[in-house]
Amino acid sequence: MRGETIGLRARHDDDIPVLHSELYEDVATRSRADSRPWRPLSAAHSPFVVAGPEDDVAWFSVEELASGELAGEAVLWGIDTHNRSAHLGLALRPAFRGRGLASDAVRTLCAYGFAVRGLQRLQLETLTDNAPMLAAATGAGFLREGTLRRAAWTYDGWADQAVLGLLVDDWEPREKQAAQ
Repeated sequence: MRGETIGLRARHDDDIPVLHSELYEDVATRSRADSRPWRPLSAAHSPFVVAGPEDDVAWFSVEELASGELAGEAVLWGIDTHNRSAHLGLALRPAFRGRGLASDAVRTLCAYGFAVRGLQRLQLETLTDNAPMLAAATGAGFLREGTLRRAAWTYDGWADQAVLGLLVDDWEPREKQAAQ
């Protein structure tokens, strides 16, 4: 799937060592992005290895369209086909942060979730001090639904999590946004 500045594509084997090195081996940053504790893993056992298609998760590599370079990873996880909902996750490589790619990746994930998968609700959780992700989510139409106090253990202490949600009825596809 293509956004304005990014493409979401299947994970390639040569993506794994890059994502593992830049997104997993940075212990302090990874501890802020994952609810599971960091532990030393080789690239062969990396969390970026996709074993095969699963019904409850859709893994993507994010590619910057202008350069064709791997920019990061995006995921819809916890896909619940009964309640037609899922959680959204995104991690960009350090060199690709601050370029507006996150906003486009969130919008493109929403298009995948709503238009392709037929979901009715998307949700994301992020630390309350993660201003770039909060901006990307609210820019895509997500509403802040609450704060989970001291819900996340990070590398150096407890942090609050913001919970944001977007319903399909409130989602504006890119085509509709362009027409306004």
